[in-house]
Amino acid sequence: MKQLFIISLLLIASTHVITAADAVAGKNKAAMCVACHGADGNSFNPEWPSLAEQNASYLSKQITDFRSGNRKNAQMSPMAAALSDQDIVDIAAFFSSQKLKDGATKEQYLNLGSKIYSSGLPGIMACSGCHGPTGAGLEAAGFPHIAGQQIQYVINQLNNFKNNSRTNDATGMMKSIATAMNDEQIEAVANYLSGLH
Repeated sequence: MKQLFIISLLLIASTHVITAADAVAGKNKAAMCVACHGADGNSFNPEWPSLAEQNASYLSKQITDFRSGNRKNAQMSPMAAALSDQDIVDIAAFFSSQKLKDGATKEQYLNLGSKIYSSGLPGIMACSGCHGPTGAGLEAAGFPHIAGQQIQYVINQLNNFKNNSRTNDATGMMKSIATAMNDEQIEAVANYLSGLH
């Protein structure tokens, strides 16, 4: 009886083993993602994020959070619900391996956006402290790649952190930063990020 119990546990455990991330398998699994995020991870809709070059660990966390309900979105939550842990790491590996298209920053947003991003303002921490000088993020810490991101998507996410409709940031860091920003500052940073690379 004891041996049967141990064998049963081993069989159950073996069904949850995640192998190394496979970007090739991820491309096939991402077929449902491309309608919004683009076949190469470059979204054509300003409301939806570009996923190309995004840090794989960050992407995995976000998809997992959509699946668990820690992050909510009417489109993403049902999509993520059907994904296994292996599907998630494979899809993340695929999108992180894609090339992000360069954007541009309009001149009217350059000064304020650059100041907030690079050195911050009183009460507003510099974005570069976590996301790096080029906006590539910090994979080991789970900080996302934000350079070249869709402007409206960034505005929406900063406002979501600000109004508490998005709460899956580590230690509430993004909430505290976004809460300290006014609409002009949010718009300037979002536009600045578009051209950062």
